[in-house]
Amino acid sequence: MYSVNVRDHFMIAHSFKGAVFGPAQRLHGATYVVDLELRRPELDADGIVVDIGLATDVLRTVLGELNFRNLDEESAFSGRNTTTEFMARAVFDRVVRRIHAGELGLHAHGLSHLRVTLHESHVAWAAYEGALPAAAT
Repeated sequence: MYSVNVRDHFMIAHSFKGAVFGPAQRLHGATYVVDLELRRPELDADGIVVDIGLATDVLRTVLGELNFRNLDEESAFSGRNTTTEFMARAVFDRVVRRIHAGELGLHAHGLSHLRVTLHESHVAWAAYEGALPAAAT
């Protein structure tokens, strides 16, 4: 399996519900470094996994929708604990929508898997990975 990785970051505010979260139940900030890994079993005719520039642009756009937001105020996350694990899936789903919209160009047709990793710090991170779902018809 071949892969290409691109990286960016975003900053958010949020709070959690539940005693398990201790002081994180109060409003606090987080800066996530995000790695997007795009995979395919074979290189395309040009010898690449995907256009790295387009992948960088897509990740930047997706994270821009979340950057400098209080996630507690975002209707898309209403009633949810926006944990690092949860947000990894949220970024994954938003990237998938953009891939299906054609934003990664023709090179994306052979993509089979994605992995999104959110780094909370240099010692803690969470990820979501999965097969690239088929586009809705």
